[in-house]
Amino acid sequence: MEQRPMAHDDGFTADQTASATTALRAALGLPAQRFPTETFVGMISDEIEALRTAGKTDDDIASILRDRCAIEIDAGMLERYYAPPNERRPPPIE
Repeated sequence: MEQRPMAHDDGFTADQTASATTALRAALGLPAQRFPTETFVGMISDEIEALRTAGKTDDDIASILRDRCAIEIDAGMLERYYAPPNERRPPPIE
């Protein structure tokens, strides 16, 4: 098997990661991966924190998710499942 030179590894965007996961699961005949609300909110807690710091309320953030992403979520879910920094996964490559 021919080896190709390694590409420079500067990481991947969240969109690329989601797209790759979806494509690979489809190739396996598997449905789209689904996450419980608690896991989903934990995954976006960095962005929730940044938006809160910028003056947005949880109602504002829930509205963004509903309007731009068609995700049915409310402010109470964001408050309940928000993961503080010490409970989050390692930070992404910037």
